[in-house]
Amino acid sequence: MEPKDTIKTGVVTSDTGLKDLVVNYIGDRLAAPEDITVDMAVQVFAAEFPEFLLAVAEENFLRGYEQALTDVEAVESGQNV
Repeated sequence: MEPKDTIKTGVVTSDTGLKDLVVNYIGDRLAAPEDITVDMAVQVFAAEFPEFLLAVAEENFLRGYEQALTDVEAVESGQNV
């Protein structure tokens, strides 16, 4: 069960040029009458620019895996994590 207030449900504000372009594109693409959320951005990027999301996911996975190895090493050596 996912909490209601997550980063995915947060409204994206157009406070930079790139964000403005992306928010406007997503709004047009989804014909969204309401505010654009991060989840909407992920949906559009997944459909139209999957390579970008794959690169982000890959980096996230590798960082998580590296952290897990560091945590296991710390636990095995008796350090507090």
